[in-house]
Amino acid sequence: MEEKIPFAIFFDMDGTLLQTENIALPAVRDTFEQLKREGTIQGEIPSDKEIINVFGMTTEELWNKLLPDGSEETKHKANGVMLDFNIKRLRQKQGRLYPEVIQTLKSLREKGIPLFVVSNGMEEYIQAVCENANLLPLFTDLYSAGRFHTATKNDLVALLLKDYQIERAVMVGDRHSDVEAGRVNGLFTIACDFGFAKDGELDGADERIRRFSSIIPIIEKQKENRK
Repeated sequence: MEEKIPFAIFFDMDGTLLQTENIALPAVRDTFEQLKREGTIQGEIPSDKEIINVFGMTTEELWNKLLPDGSEETKHKANGVMLDFNIKRLRQKQGRLYPEVIQTLKSLREKGIPLFVVSNGMEEYIQAVCENANLLPLFTDLYSAGRFHTATKNDLVALLLKDYQIERAVMVGDRHSDVEAGRVNGLFTIACDFGFAKDGELDGADERIRRFSSIIPIIEKQKENRK
């Protein structure tokens, strides 16, 4: 990684590339149901809204929200069970990318732009998504909190910039953590307004899009405006 990369694009995964509600939402439900059957946990299963609200968090933050009274052992077990359910669904081809994702990523790669995944998810999950959606050839690398054990997406973006000596980049995501990670690290930010963001959550992004292919003209303009 000695050569500097003058310009790159960072993509969040859940709610940006992947329609996570088809995979992660039922996986979390199934995790709670299994743990309840086993007697590991008691109480109500979180609502779909409560589950969706934790998408984009690190797994530690996710379980602190969904299992606030659970022991570390219980949270660790829940994490493993959820991962198994996620990967099972991905292998059954239940995962769906948002419309235009593949075509748009291919177009950007053809322009010679290095593309990276930057996600707070688990390493095995991100790898499985990319493998089953045939995304691996399109990305230079997959950076995840699970792989690098980063506490925040801010830290993960900073690590990627340093590792690959990236001079300028654009952050594309659907949650406040994506916008914040981009801004803190001096990146241009594109907010996907078709994911899981709540009202006002994407305030501060440089651009908002409602369809994935809208990224292309924004990226072209950013490349032209290179300092």
